Amino acid sequence: MTATLLVTGASGHLGRSVINHLLDTYKVPPAQIIATTRTPATLADLAARGVTVREADFDDAASLAKAFAGADRVLVISTSELAVQGKRRTQQLAAVAAAKQAGVSHIHYTSMPNPEGSPILFAPDHFDTEQAIKASGIPYTICRNGWYDENLFMAMPQVLASGQWYTSAGDGAISYGARDDYAAAIAAGLASEASESTTYTLTGPKAYTMAEVAALVTEVTGKPIQIVQLSDEALTEGMKAAGLPEPVARMLVSFDAATRAGGLGMVTDAVEKLSGRKSVSLEQFLETNKAALAG
Repeated sequence: MTATLLVTGASGHLGRSVINHLLDTYKVPPAQIIATTRTPATLADLAARGVTVREADFDDAASLAKAFAGADRVLVISTSELAVQGKRRTQQLAAVAAAKQAGVSHIHYTSMPNPEGSPILFAPDHFDTEQAIKASGIPYTICRNGWYDENLFMAMPQVLASGQWYTSAGDGAISYGARDDYAAAIAAGLASEASESTTYTLTGPKAYTMAEVAALVTEVTGKPIQIVQLSDEALTEGMKAAGLPEPVARMLVSFDAATRAGGLGMVTDAVEKLSGRKSVSLEQFLETNKAALAG
């Protein structure tokens, strides 16, 4: 293919992985790849490989328009701005507008599963961005990324240290998937010549309840974990007592509410369909990363 591919957030974990797959897995010539970031110096290694590196700030619409110039297929990776409610939505809508202004032929976006009416507090950011993409008239590929295996690193060190996992997820399940698997699938779509508008939900190969995840972690680490089920309110208060700001606590508890409601337990074959590779199981991931689980 001769299209120019652009990846935003290229200095982040997902963006880096997508670009690595474009270069190494799908053999896209470096000259056809544009990597954007607020901090171009962090991508010096990609520039050395021949990738075009451009500065792009989602809070600066002019920088986005300049960065997107000449790109054919653009991947907008959802930003990590969660501290100020609505800021991420504003940033991402600016990126969609910049893509339209630049005349891109296809826009790709990383969303989340079931953003329509999800109890997760940042779901409206994703839903509104999806709607803006559809309203733009640009053909699109939306990848609704499921929960990363790597998210376990945030809670598991404390869980293993205390032996208790506080949750309000009940018997709800999550289809954890490896970030690199999702990146391979996203890169495959970006590197393809597909022009139709499509939405994929990317998941791991199996869904697990909290109790099942705890059992797997115990098997890998040898450390027992007790699941302690709480109400959303009690879990929120416990997180606040542990020092988390209330907005952060409520956001984290909203993940459990969505899990309990079944919003994160779907399993699809989209990763394998797009990338052509078999997904890493949660068991494999935990075994490979058991040292990191303890922090």
